[in-house]
Amino acid sequence: MKITVLTLFPEMFDSLRHSVIGRAIAGGIIEFNVRNIRDFSADKHFRCDDMPYGGGAGMVMTPQPIVSAFVAIDPEHKARRIYLSPKGRVLDQNLAKELAAEDELLLLCGHYEGIDQRALDITLCEEVSVGDYILTGGELPAMTLIDCVCRFVKGVLGSEESAGEESFSEDGLLEYPHYTRPQVFEGLEVPPVLISGHHANIKKWREKQATETTRKNRPDLLREDK
Repeated sequence: MKITVLTLFPEMFDSLRHSVIGRAIAGGIIEFNVRNIRDFSADKHFRCDDMPYGGGAGMVMTPQPIVSAFVAIDPEHKARRIYLSPKGRVLDQNLAKELAAEDELLLLCGHYEGIDQRALDITLCEEVSVGDYILTGGELPAMTLIDCVCRFVKGVLGSEESAGEESFSEDGLLEYPHYTRPQVFEGLEVPPVLISGHHANIKKWREKQATETTRKNRPDLLREDK
């Protein structure tokens, strides 16, 4: 998979070159590029923002650098184009799997009060949100989307089963609790069933715990038959 990010703050994405995603990039599973929108500005001072028409607080990102960047980077519109925006479709596991099946993603990070609508209309970006809250820019949402999506790309995770057993996986439940050594820590013991070696009982215990955790923390996720 090829992922390209357009941003005014490319240095923020250095953190993705570590841990699981970093190994996927180093191993060639993910091709990851970050481009500075200012590099495409026709303004002699490389400005990418201006005052909004109609008045209001803050500045708005101008359309020219963004459109020029899309034309230069994806002239044949091969990539699925996404603008990180609180107005968009909310990112969830289903959307992450859908995006993981794409060959290329081109992510646009807004900043300030937003982006001139004409840039979005011309580039045909779809809007994706990471939640019902506002951040100062699209960089953190873009990193969240990249991390979430890449985990569904074959070869990124050490175990292909990992993504299928997590919260919001196929059964729609939150994940069951995890335990590791030592068996007793500060008086708290690992549930006996997990050290019993009885795989059927372990499976039943995990299913029960997942259902109880979901009922407690996110009852809206429970189906009527749970």
